[in-house]
Amino acid sequence: MPLRHVLGAAAGALVLAISLPGSASAAQGEFTYVYNDSSGTPQAGQLTDPPSGVCLTLPEVASDWTTPAHTPRNFTGSTATVFAGTDCSGPYFSLRPHVGHASERLKVRSVVFS
Repeated sequence: MPLRHVLGAAAGALVLAISLPGSASAAQGEFTYVYNDSSGTPQAGQLTDPPSGVCLTLPEVASDWTTPAHTPRNFTGSTATVFAGTDCSGPYFSLRPHVGHASERLKVRSVVFS
């Protein structure tokens, strides 16, 4: 194969890689939830432009000795599937893009975005 063909193919691949949007693998927007701090006071938690297809354990409620988060609201452009356990384990519930939400009765510790 001539060198110019190899260089042409490499240049084409580079242009294609550069032209791909960097946000293609992110759920654009915010995902919010409420958790209780160590004194039991409700606090707002948030994930901004979270990665898609990756299980995210909510950092404030990752330990078993903490109470789970609740009241999730999905303002991202992707479906958010929330789980009762860490590492996307246990019962789950899906929240629609942009408008999905649940009450304080839904307890969550992790989430994955489509």
